[in-house]
Amino acid sequence: MPTKRQWALSILILPMNVLIFIPSVILWLTDHQWRTNHTLPLTIGCILLLLGLGLAAWTMRLFHSIGQGTAAPWDPPRCFVVAGPYCHVRNPMLSSVFIMQAAEALLLNSWAIAIFLVIFVFGNMLYFPLVEEKTLEKRFGDAYREYKRNVPRWIPRLRPWHTA
Repeated sequence: MPTKRQWALSILILPMNVLIFIPSVILWLTDHQWRTNHTLPLTIGCILLLLGLGLAAWTMRLFHSIGQGTAAPWDPPRCFVVAGPYCHVRNPMLSSVFIMQAAEALLLNSWAIAIFLVIFVFGNMLYFPLVEEKTLEKRFGDAYREYKRNVPRWIPRLRPWHTA
C-alpha cells in the first residue's frame, strides 16, 4: 500500500503541474487579465470542476484500495483495477484531468488554457497507445489485453464491462 508521502508526491507532481503550475505560467506569459465571465460558462465550469474532482478522487481511491498503488510511475498499481469508472473507459483518471482543464479554461476565461488542453489531449492520445498501454500489457498480460478489447480508451461505454 502506498504511504501518505507517496500519495502526496503523486498528486503534487502530476496533476498539480498540469492543473496549476503550467496554466499559471501560460497565464503569466500571455499577460492574462481575468474578466468576469457570463453566467453560463461559469456555471458549466463549476459543474465540470466538481465532476472532474469527483472522478479524480474516485479513481485515486480505486488505485489505492484495489490497485495498492498510485497513478505515479514510481509507484504504479500492483493489482489490475477494473471497477467503478474503469468498467466504462480505460483512462478515467486522465479523463478527470481533461475535464478539470476544460473547467479551468472556462472559469478563467482563457483561450490559452483551452489551447493547452487541446495540446495535452493530443499528446496523451499519442502517448497512451504507444507507451502506456504497452507497459500495462507487460505488467498485467492477458487480463489487460482482454480489457483493452472490451473497454474503449477514451469514450465511455454505456454499460459497464466485467470480466467473465
